[in-house]
Amino acid sequence: MLSKGIGTLATTTTMAARSLSIAHIPRHKLRRVFTPLSFSSSASEARKLVLYSKPGCCLCDGLKEKLHAAFSLSGPDSLHDIVLQVRDITSNPEWEKAYQYEIPVLAKVLSDGTEEILPRLSPRLGPELVQKKIAAAFRQ
Repeated sequence: MLSKGIGTLATTTTMAARSLSIAHIPRHKLRRVFTPLSFSSSASEARKLVLYSKPGCCLCDGLKEKLHAAFSLSGPDSLHDIVLQVRDITSNPEWEKAYQYEIPVLAKVLSDGTEEILPRLSPRLGPELVQKKIAAAFRQ
């Protein structure tokens, strides 16, 4: 009886090893995302950042480039789990009225769907500092 149990364990271990080798992903391609355990559905939803912009706005274009660079950086302040949505204020009269003199405007979407306007980022900031400031805003 004991030898039958050991044989079953060895077979199970061999099968598990085979299945692991089939699904092997090279270490350099792994992306680690740590999410806290939660029983609400919001834990599986991505964090969202909105950029209010409009065509022909050089400050907006500059910020878009910095955001693109910041999102591609890795490290402790990685933004890979944040979804960026760019909104053209000319497509919505409410957005245009609210932000026409303020663009570019960044807003963090809260869990209840409301938006929190983030402090304006200086055009002189490099991508690394943009990344750190956005990551800090999402930690609050």
